[in-house]
Amino acid sequence: MRKLHKFLAAGLGGLAAFASSAAFAEVTARTDAGFVVRVTGEVAASPAEAWQAFTTPSKWWHAQHTYSGDAANLVMDPIANGCFCEKLPVPKGAPASQKAGSVMHMRVVYAEPYRALRLVGGLGPLQSEAVNGTMTVTFKSVDGSGGKATRILWEYVVGGFMRYKTEAISTAVDKVLGEQIAGLTRLLGPASPSAALLSPVLPENGAEPESVVAGNAGSVENADPAEVGPSYTPDPTKDDAAAGESVKSALDGLFKKIDARLPPGR
Repeated sequence: MRKLHKFLAAGLGGLAAFASSAAFAEVTARTDAGFVVRVTGEVAASPAEAWQAFTTPSKWWHAQHTYSGDAANLVMDPIANGCFCEKLPVPKGAPASQKAGSVMHMRVVYAEPYRALRLVGGLGPLQSEAVNGTMTVTFKSVDGSGGKATRILWEYVVGGFMRYKTEAISTAVDKVLGEQIAGLTRLLGPASPSAALLSPVLPENGAEPESVVAGNAGSVENADPAEVGPSYTPDPTKDDAAAGESVKSALDGLFKKIDARLPPGR
């Protein structure tokens, strides 16, 4: 459990820095068999720029959450079967012929530049467990920004057999991923100064979520979901629902279903 304790402590330690950025992460579902973490952030960059930054984790991933202790060793190849990998240094005293070690954090299974990216794999201590982890990321231009601001939304869905209690490990993953989106937001800059105010992400069923930040206030209980939408100048009364747009909804909007009816006689 030492690895989990270190992972959890690191996540909690990074919460103060995370809270100052235009980003948010929370556990939206949890059972004994798995959990879902949703991460959102609005950045002052076009979807293309946000994609380029996201796929260059060496520039924003926290070094504390690497095996080598140096984020410069991280690379991501954003094509199907591409690797989100880390290079491990050659041990001291090893012969010149010794190759560097490596870690595959995740593998890309879907990549549509500037729009959507999906990776599979167990992050951190989850790598040693018999679980499936699927991370889907979407990049969407913020309405009214003229393409100069992007909402980055990603969900990490984990399920299977694990020797950790899901309440503990999901909380740790939530905090760590929150720190990562904060790092990415700092790299690109928040969409606007007022976007630094945190708002809770609403679950898909519309229930009020548990806050991960003490004293976090704000509710859209009386808001009409049909009237709530993203805005370039964040509105505290609307941001909750805008941030709560699920990856499934985003992908459904990106990829319209085609009515492919069979020709007559078939």
